[in-house]
Amino acid sequence: MSLMKNERAIVMSMWDKMASQAEAIGTETLERLFCSYPQTKTYFPHFDLHHGSQQLRAHGSKILAAVGDAVKNIDNLESALTKLSELHAYILRVDPVNFKLLSHCLLVTLAARFPTDFTAEVHEAWDKFMSILSSILTEKYR
Repeated sequence: MSLMKNERAIVMSMWDKMASQAEAIGTETLERLFCSYPQTKTYFPHFDLHHGSQQLRAHGSKILAAVGDAVKNIDNLESALTKLSELHAYILRVDPVNFKLLSHCLLVTLAARFPTDFTAEVHEAWDKFMSILSSILTEKYR
């Protein structure tokens, strides 16, 4: 699966709107993940998981920075995500289903934060983009 030219343009355009709010979006996405899927908290036993904590904000920023790097490398996603995939598969040993859960929470966060911009077309493009990211991040598990 790959993104079509118009889908890449949609993803990049939405990222331009998101970038200035990356920390807040990342934090809200993680909070949504931990609330909706509490089993995901097991990967963060050393984190303060309270609303708006410094650790949530820092990790939310890292996640959105990785998404931003993926957007910047949208035509070469596999090589852009290789190190991140290896980290999560070999060192952190994160269950790959969590990438899909995080993707879903990011989409919900975007819909809530950008209700007029997050049209059905944008939703479809971002869902496809995040599915591709999730798939690439699980490559090292195979």
